[in-house]
Amino acid sequence: MPKAPRKFNPEPFAYHHELELTIESLTNLGKGVGRVDDWVVFVPYVLPGEKVRARVFRNFSTYSEADLIEVLVPSPNRVEPVCPYFGECGGCQYQNLSYEAQLQWKQDQVGELLKRMAGIEFPVDPVVPSPLTYGYRSKITPHFQKPKNGVMGPIGFLLQGRRQQLIDVEACPIASDTINAKLPEIRRECKSQAKHYKKGVTLLLRDSLNGYVCTDSTEMCEQMVGDLRFSFHAGEFFQNNPHILPAFADHVTSEAKGDGSVTHLVDAYCGSGLFCLSAAGQFEEAAGIEISESSIDWAKRNAKQNEIENCRFIQGDATNIFAEVTFPASKTAVVIDPPRKGSSPEFLAQLISFGPKRVVYVSCNPATQIRDLEILKDVYDITRIQPFDLFPQTKHLECVVTLERKG
Repeated sequence: MPKAPRKFNPEPFAYHHELELTIESLTNLGKGVGRVDDWVVFVPYVLPGEKVRARVFRNFSTYSEADLIEVLVPSPNRVEPVCPYFGECGGCQYQNLSYEAQLQWKQDQVGELLKRMAGIEFPVDPVVPSPLTYGYRSKITPHFQKPKNGVMGPIGFLLQGRRQQLIDVEACPIASDTINAKLPEIRRECKSQAKHYKKGVTLLLRDSLNGYVCTDSTEMCEQMVGDLRFSFHAGEFFQNNPHILPAFADHVTSEAKGDGSVTHLVDAYCGSGLFCLSAAGQFEEAAGIEISESSIDWAKRNAKQNEIENCRFIQGDATNIFAEVTFPASKTAVVIDPPRKGSSPEFLAQLISFGPKRVVYVSCNPATQIRDLEILKDVYDITRIQPFDLFPQTKHLECVVTLERKG
């Protein structure tokens, strides 16, 4: 038996103790959930209904974590992973699960989180699938650590379950063909310059128009969404699945417009203007608010190059985000698309005080989105929940929740 780590907790299982268990479900992080005498054990890369053998490597006060050794009885939804690194690379969780089953699990998990975290029972629409299930990502960020004695180590992504250890990745099947064509060149350049790196580096490969791949975060990157051209710094945030973006943006526009009684739009985390500019043609006036001065500059440029004249952009103050918005609240919809950590209580208080008729809440993290809905539910009713699968083969998804002001 291998020696346990110094701080290993030996209860209820010894280090590397092997278990046979049946997987009951998946967590929203993509891990399988099994039980041994009512004790929960999390195992990665397994599927509901499977009987597996697993090896315990960590015990917590209420659950244990184990590595998969062998699938004894496979699920009928199990498929052969496309990527040779699957099971080691921490980037994908679901390559072994049929795509139809991925969509069903993601839909079920949104409903379960909503009920468990906010006490809300509301039907979740079927997840809108990505047109591409592989080769869809328009951005990847491989890493490498400080070379030792001038020798480059792995260039890739974190190993599953590790915080620092990397796996060497020569190609990524969920990245675009253009990125995978560029990646070998970048890897060769880094290895040839290994002695010059004094610390670890995060690389950038991001698709732009006409097959160009940006590798400098300060480069101008361009992306078409429907008929609109968006420009932004390659290192700044922009959705990474261009194939589903037109349908995604159209849905946000449609939900913000509603029955037509809303005439004004506010995009409260507008970035370079994706939702605000995509929707502007459906409203009398639109305004995008963003704390980042650089993002506001790009949004203004994007409005000009797309000849959109009814949309203005405001650099907001976090303490008074709606100060310069003069739209009538009863005829205004607000789109919010916060970072993964969700909205702050201060922002939500300002949103409630502003009092728009409709709120369209876009989130890449349903858990923090639902946490925020618990605050909004006393003032707003949910009218629709529509997930989008921007990230096939992974635990991630985007969820769009539409809310109407009560009364």
